[in-house]
Amino acid sequence: MLVALTVTTAVAALLLAAWCGWAAYRDQPTKDWHFIGMAVVSVLALVQLVVGIAQLARGEKPEQGTTIFVSYLLGAFACVPVTGFMSLAERTRWGSATVAAGGVVLAVLQVRLHDIWGG
Repeated sequence: MLVALTVTTAVAALLLAAWCGWAAYRDQPTKDWHFIGMAVVSVLALVQLVVGIAQLARGEKPEQGTTIFVSYLLGAFACVPVTGFMSLAERTRWGSATVAAGGVVLAVLQVRLHDIWGG
């Protein structure tokens, strides 16, 4: 895995979590700007998914197994969009809190992906 991409994705996810956590603290639902932030983080996770699949296609192998690596890649890619859709259903502060939790989960998944690859 590309360490720079992993770190960038984790930091962006934590920034999104802090931003949406602040909105939840202020009793605000997710707004358009939050969804733009979610899109940026989702694009980073998509790039990571593509890079991970490309590395597997070139014959590189993760240290802890291909199946678990692909599962974590797919989970990391789906994490923020799923919480974003959930926040649309819950148009209160809890929608923002859900996205904040999704950002934290994505950051943790980045650390785990790095470990699975052999970092």
